Amino acid sequence: MTTDARPPGTPQPPPPAPESEPAQKSASLPRQPAPEDAADRLRSALDLVDPGPVLPNTPIPPRSSPIPPVPSVPRPPEIPPLPVGPPKPLLPPEPLSDEPGPLRPVPARRPGRVAAAAICVVLGAGLIGGAAAGTWLDGDSEPAVRSNFTAARDLWHSVPVDTLFPPTIRGNGAGPGGADREWTRVGVAPDGDCAGALDPLLLKVLEPVGCARLVRATYTDATASSVITVGLVFTRAEPAAMTDLANRFTTEKLADRSDLMPRAYPVKNSDAAAFGDQQRASWTVRVLTDAPVVVTAVSGFADGRRIDAPQSAEQATADGASGPVAEAGLGHDAKGIADNVERGLRKKAAASPEPAS
Repeated sequence: MTTDARPPGTPQPPPPAPESEPAQKSASLPRQPAPEDAADRLRSALDLVDPGPVLPNTPIPPRSSPIPPVPSVPRPPEIPPLPVGPPKPLLPPEPLSDEPGPLRPVPARRPGRVAAAAICVVLGAGLIGGAAAGTWLDGDSEPAVRSNFTAARDLWHSVPVDTLFPPTIRGNGAGPGGADREWTRVGVAPDGDCAGALDPLLLKVLEPVGCARLVRATYTDATASSVITVGLVFTRAEPAAMTDLANRFTTEKLADRSDLMPRAYPVKNSDAAAFGDQQRASWTVRVLTDAPVVVTAVSGFADGRRIDAPQSAEQATADGASGPVAEAGLGHDAKGIADNVERGLRKKAAASPEPAS
């Protein structure tokens, strides 16, 4: 029981209304600060941060040159859209069947391709036939070569001397620098063996082929300043022996040896009267393989001067050759006359009738 302490006659206050459930829950949560309090606290926190010294405003200097304008890039042309046609109707699939269907038609052949194929066949057959014909011709050429070889063996007595040694020989471009030359025959030596007409050392080198006969003639040039003796040594050898001897001359360079020079044939009462062994200046020795013949030629000065340093025709006609022999063209004389006599021999052997067996 409570006792009211209020004086008598004072009206009683109304009883407090019962608190609702949300109000009771809010009374239990901590009180949120007012917005004014949060602002004051933020200002206090910012006052504690040192902003540092305040820098004066520095103006940015202007550019020394204006900024170049950016070139405009033309826009690529627009690609028109591909035309879209109506969709193709789908064909219904063919029904499968175990029976074979109709054969597809074979396209007709083009006439051009058929003709090209025929030409290729003809050309192929022609090449094969030509190769076979070439083989037959090669087989037939050996008897012809052997026939010429045999015919050349008897030319020393079966043809006139003017055929082997013409009275006048013209050498077009045969002189130094390609100059034309002309030589006149001044005498012909009687045919004979090689014992007295060749040096002993040269005669020994020719022993494997044997010496059947030797014929010679002497020429002088148009100026009568040089004399040349050309000779044909007819051997008893067969083609194999001539080939072996030719190979030896090539491998051992026998044609350049001065101790294998052919001898000169002096002719009395002519410009070659003093042409002897001491006057030999340039020479050539050639072993033929298509005829049983060795071609020789030797040249010298017509005045009979002695030559202490002779040069072979190959040496005297080489580029840059010097000395009296080369400068006088004596190498060209020996080489040019030998070339002409050799060609005439081959030509006559090919034209000679085949000897009866």
